Amino acid sequence: MNIEDFREYCLSLGDVEEKLPFAKMPGGDSVLAFYVNGHTFCYCDIDDFKTVIVKCQAERIPELLENTKGICPPDNHFNAKYWIGLEVQVIETELLKELVANSYEIVRTKNKKK
Repeated sequence: MNIEDFREYCLSLGDVEEKLPFAKMPGGDSVLAFYVNGHTFCYCDIDDFKTVIVKCQAERIPELLENTKGICPPDNHFNAKYWIGLEVQVIETELLKELVANSYEIVRTKNKKK
């Protein structure tokens, strides 16, 4: 999957905004974040599209990390209890989509519009 297809998929989930929230920070100008109801469910680097960071249920993470090719801990800026990394060129596309949609649902459900 390439960055254009990935972006299109994220936006297709419904009521999704995209932003470059770290554009003013050194090295942050290429970090794209996807939001639902004002909260982030996914991050990726548009210049170096190797890993996507998504939320996941804490109880699911250990098994995914141990048993699934292409899933890794997130980088140091994210709490590894709630976030995982998806290696775009390694993970199966359908699983990547499922985990992005799962992240979207976690954030959408927890942060419903008022």
